Amino acid sequence: MLGKNRLIFPGEKVLLAWSGGPSSSSMVWQVLEGLSQDSAKRLRFVPGVIFIDEGAACGRSPEERAKTLAEVKPILQAIGFPWHVVALEEVFSLPPSVLRCSSQEPAAPEGAYKAAVDSFLQQQRVLPQPRVQPPRDPQSLVRPPAAAQTEALSHLFCSVRTLTAKEELLQTLRVHLILHVARAHGYSKVMTGDSCTRLAIKLMTNLALGRGAFLAWDTGFSDERHGDVVVVRPMREHTLKEVAFYNRLFSVPCVFTPAVDTKAPEKASIHRLMEAFILRLQTQFPSTVSTVCRTSEKLVKAPRDGPAAGDCGPRCLLCMCALDIDTADSATAFGVQTSHLSQIHSPTPLTETGTPQGPCCSPGGAWAQGCCQRSSRREDPQACIVEQLCYGCRVNMKDLPSLEPLPQYILAEAQLRTQRAWVLAELRDCLIEDSDDEVGQS
Repeated sequence: MLGKNRLIFPGEKVLLAWSGGPSSSSMVWQVLEGLSQDSAKRLRFVPGVIFIDEGAACGRSPEERAKTLAEVKPILQAIGFPWHVVALEEVFSLPPSVLRCSSQEPAAPEGAYKAAVDSFLQQQRVLPQPRVQPPRDPQSLVRPPAAAQTEALSHLFCSVRTLTAKEELLQTLRVHLILHVARAHGYSKVMTGDSCTRLAIKLMTNLALGRGAFLAWDTGFSDERHGDVVVVRPMREHTLKEVAFYNRLFSVPCVFTPAVDTKAPEKASIHRLMEAFILRLQTQFPSTVSTVCRTSEKLVKAPRDGPAAGDCGPRCLLCMCALDIDTADSATAFGVQTSHLSQIHSPTPLTETGTPQGPCCSPGGAWAQGCCQRSSRREDPQACIVEQLCYGCRVNMKDLPSLEPLPQYILAEAQLRTQRAWVLAELRDCLIEDSDDEVGQS
């Protein structure tokens, strides 16, 4: 899969997202086998492994989390790659720059991959590079999370009303943390262990959650929404059954860690319901998963009449995709805007005739679009955050009664974007537009 796409160049640093499950463990072991000297098609990138401890979000005790880490560390040491064990609580110390799309390098011209391979092989013949060894004292890198951060994370997930919103929030925070670690350590690619079965379930789930505009990024082989860090899914052509056979034949070790939806009933969330639906359909019609995945490969990575993924247009504050809220031609957007406007109260009381009592400072009496409404939105932090979310994230945030428990980097970035938009609107009002006569004379 990697050789066919030629997305990862020789010598490039790649971060392997390992959760301890069957798919991600199979991915790590296949990379380990591909880097060996005996491999027929040897991989030539520089790997690293990251494991995120999500015990606080799942309500696990410190003793249970310590027991899981005790099982994880020997496996990471046996792999031999540089590894990073990070607690999910560290999202409360992330900078706001995590939510900003960095500039992406231009696409390599045709033949650049072959030239890079030849150059890498020549360097290996002249000066063989030693294999990167992990730190001698890995215990010093594992820092226990602060008690205040653990309490804040537990409070955040306890305040979410539905299991569906909890799973979406957990996935969002996990991606932000992996993205920060990748940028901090110089990784330009991130590999995830999403299998074909898991991506088929994710595709149907995202359709039900209103994320149909971003299916190409959420389920495709590569995801370039972050700019400088590209997410790659090399396991998307393997089903869970094939992964299970591979792990059994090659004795791949796995670590079971309870998730948010562990032991949850079938109808507890949209994710669990879609998973049960797809797996039950797969048992009756064995080509269900492959058909869904082949359909997802035909999706185009470009929103309708909007900017492409690589353009620096308005982005969602959480998922970092292009905003799909469009008042011109979108049924879902119309519903979002209608419900959003119904929650906004008038900044000034109205008289019996329906006109505002006091004069508005907006030009031409355009009260609904004037500065009074802009100032009222600036004073309401929840409205400022909601208007910076895509349709799917807005639906999930409805299950969070208050946005105060969110990590500080999300609130800070939302405030910064709101202030920047307000300043641009003020400057636009002060600009003098050329009249038609002046344009004709020029």
